[in-house]
Amino acid sequence: MNAPALQTPARRLKTDVAIIGGGIVGASAALALRQLGHRVVLLERDLCGSRSSGVNYGGVRRQGRLPVQLPLAQRAHPIWARLPELIGTDGEYRRSGHFKIARSESDMAALEAYADLSRDFDLGLQLLSADQVRAQCGPWLGGAAVGGSLCPEDGQANPRLVSPAFARAAARAGAQVLERHAVHEVVHDGALFHLRAGDGLQVQAPVLLNCAGAWAGALAAQFGEPVPLVSNHPAMAVTEPLPAFLPWSLGVEGGGIYCRQVPSGQLVLGGGQAEPVSADALHTRVAAPTLGTLMQQAIDLLPELRHAQLIRTWSGTEGNLPDRQPVLGPSATTPGLFHGFGFCGAGFQIGPAVGEVLAELVHSGRSSTPIEAFAITRFPSPAAVQTPLPGAHR
Repeated sequence: MNAPALQTPARRLKTDVAIIGGGIVGASAALALRQLGHRVVLLERDLCGSRSSGVNYGGVRRQGRLPVQLPLAQRAHPIWARLPELIGTDGEYRRSGHFKIARSESDMAALEAYADLSRDFDLGLQLLSADQVRAQCGPWLGGAAVGGSLCPEDGQANPRLVSPAFARAAARAGAQVLERHAVHEVVHDGALFHLRAGDGLQVQAPVLLNCAGAWAGALAAQFGEPVPLVSNHPAMAVTEPLPAFLPWSLGVEGGGIYCRQVPSGQLVLGGGQAEPVSADALHTRVAAPTLGTLMQQAIDLLPELRHAQLIRTWSGTEGNLPDRQPVLGPSATTPGLFHGFGFCGAGFQIGPAVGEVLAELVHSGRSSTPIEAFAITRFPSPAAVQTPLPGAHR
């Protein structure tokens, strides 16, 4: 991040809301809270947007989400359209369309069922037959497709631009955004949270937002709300520039490869089997066998990639929960604590809406968007213990 977000803080800060985690959720919450008049201190261990929020695929899609997530996705949809006025950049966001390929008749039946299931949310889905796919796509798509589902207003953006821009916008709005300030300890005295971070910095606040991504489970567990959060890292790659041939952001029914072509001609690819990794592993890389599998899947789907050169690969650390749903909402054990984590690799599009929801919960105690399905109480919660955060937060 660039100035004005970076600051040299006093050794003691008192604020209305402290936020742990400077990804797209924490940063957008900081911005929304400032717009509501709350004082905010955001603490980020590294650089804002440098973890999963900044290294993800960049898909901005609603199609394919479970119905309980669609209210959040619909709330986020217009936010993306006004990024320039909100955060000062369009983040290379464009509504290119998101096309989900069916590779079998059962896949196509699943896409048809989803179109019926999501009809009340007005996603504008268009079901395409094999002939329609060939007519629209020409030779670039391999013979695996028997049809598909197009969501014309879904799209893509550059996460390396969008996520840090939310933090900069929050700083311009008056939030104290402190990068390279790892949180070492959090204690609640019944009224205030006391955070020790960075080089002796102490922060006091009556409200704390847990937006620490794959590392958020440690904080939740400290306050008696353990969750089965596991970490893994996806395989990501980008090709050399190629002639334009892929008009949509592309996914596959049932999972697997996903890809998009940016205006420079490069293809951004992701997918394959995400590899498990310890959250303590701050640096990740794509293993060679995983990369080979990814590229074989990509070539099977897009023969145009047969002779393409990869110029960069990367990964990140994602937090996943077994039901593939995030934790979003108030703590059940500790007044003033709110959680927003566990987005299972699908938090980029809904992130700005999640930030607004967290700000609403702080400001008024309720959200205008239904979030009951994401309550942390769906997991067992033994009694809280007040202990320093483990190594993942150091």
